[in-house]
Amino acid sequence: MGLRRPRNLLAALLCVLVLTACTTTTPPPEPPQPAMTGPAAVAPNRGAKGGTADLVPGILGTDRPRQSSGVVAAGGPQAPYNYGPTLLQENGRVRMWWCSQLIGAGPAGDDIVHGDAATPAGPFQAVGAVFSGSGGGFDAMHTCDPSVIKVSGTYYLYYTGAPSDHSHDNSIGVAASDDGVRWRRLAAGGPIVRASGEVRRANTYGAGQPAVFYLDGWFHLMFTDTTAAGAGPNGAGQFVLRAKDPLFAEQVQALTRDGFVPVGSTQAARTRSVVDAFSADWMWVPVLNAVAIAHETAEGTTLTFWDRAFARHPYRPVHIPGPWQEGPGLVRTAEGHATVSAEDPCGRASFDVVRATREPRAPTDLQHFGMDVRGFDGCTDTTRARKVLEGFALPAPDRTIDVIIGGNRVRVERKSVAERLAVRLLPTSVPALLRLPVLARLRPGAPAIRAPGRPFAFLLDDGRLWRVGSEPAAIANESPIVDVPVARWDSYRAGSTLGG
Repeated sequence: MGLRRPRNLLAALLCVLVLTACTTTTPPPEPPQPAMTGPAAVAPNRGAKGGTADLVPGILGTDRPRQSSGVVAAGGPQAPYNYGPTLLQENGRVRMWWCSQLIGAGPAGDDIVHGDAATPAGPFQAVGAVFSGSGGGFDAMHTCDPSVIKVSGTYYLYYTGAPSDHSHDNSIGVAASDDGVRWRRLAAGGPIVRASGEVRRANTYGAGQPAVFYLDGWFHLMFTDTTAAGAGPNGAGQFVLRAKDPLFAEQVQALTRDGFVPVGSTQAARTRSVVDAFSADWMWVPVLNAVAIAHETAEGTTLTFWDRAFARHPYRPVHIPGPWQEGPGLVRTAEGHATVSAEDPCGRASFDVVRATREPRAPTDLQHFGMDVRGFDGCTDTTRARKVLEGFALPAPDRTIDVIIGGNRVRVERKSVAERLAVRLLPTSVPALLRLPVLARLRPGAPAIRAPGRPFAFLLDDGRLWRVGSEPAAIANESPIVDVPVARWDSYRAGSTLGG
């Protein structure tokens, strides 16, 4: 990336001649208009029902447009650029990692900076560079374009790396962390994805700008490769790999015109692009049962939707307007999914992005933009409803309350207790969830068990300990609090976590 983002080959040459720090990971130019590639753009597959109506993308309504009043984050007073963000909503805060350049942080190249804020509107308080060039190998000088997810307690950072200024062979690496701040390189410090080299183009950027989410046991990786056979004439295109392994070393599959197919390595031919774009981000949206890809177009940030199999577009694109100079970062959950609306979990979805909005010499001035989409019912089938409504409570048929935990129902007899355990108590039941089994029942006076160094927990009628965050729910339930030795606490079968 670096101090200038060339729009064309002539600009790139001028950058080399005039500037002293046009770094290796400089992204290629954005396409002037959005375009969709892949089988759905040519001959869409039939939907699950097989009817003609299944081929018509749905129309989403939009409302609640929003944007920050100004810049939400900067690397520091001497940082010449700030762009390429990735954001996670976690523990009531929004964490952001982005590309900057901090003096003294490491080799004189791109650094990845971290900060957090109460909302996407910031301000994000930067703690400084948390990841920099290694000093040797494929990412010796530059590390940029972070994409961060958290799976099973481990943070994974996917990034673009380059060994020197004006390198034309960017590659993708991965690192891991226990806290999102102190990172250790994986894959022996080498790249996990290199440019395929299938086609020689004037745009010699290579492979980079990764975006990752985790779904159904698969790490899904989308990225740019200007040398891919499926890229456009200017190198634009986004390609997809998935693997069970976060290093993409085993069980790798590539998205082709025939869907996902096993490949021998991440260097397999790249013939299918899911969107004409550079520097895109994406996430899984449970309530829409779709993948949303955020990429920049003349309209602002365009959201292009694909179904789970990347066979068709279930919804027409929508746009988050406003100025931009570099690709967006979506606000996502730890696994790279859309957040669920507490207000209307089945009928509303929020899309918030942070993107660079100015380019004096390089993209900078990170600002927040967003909107909601509506006009759908995301809880009509059991499979989707149980995921969307995880942690919510809703009325049960016998005047009790069901809390959805682990995709099943836990029946709570007191409304006041359910309200303390759930994200929110919905006013009406959801018919699609009535098919789910009731795993356990929390009756008034059920014992609350605690032990040194162990979570506070209810002992439910199934004989298992169901963890809760604190004691208010026990007080509301008139539960006796029983102190036991650690060995006794550990001897119970474990249930799930009920909430706060």
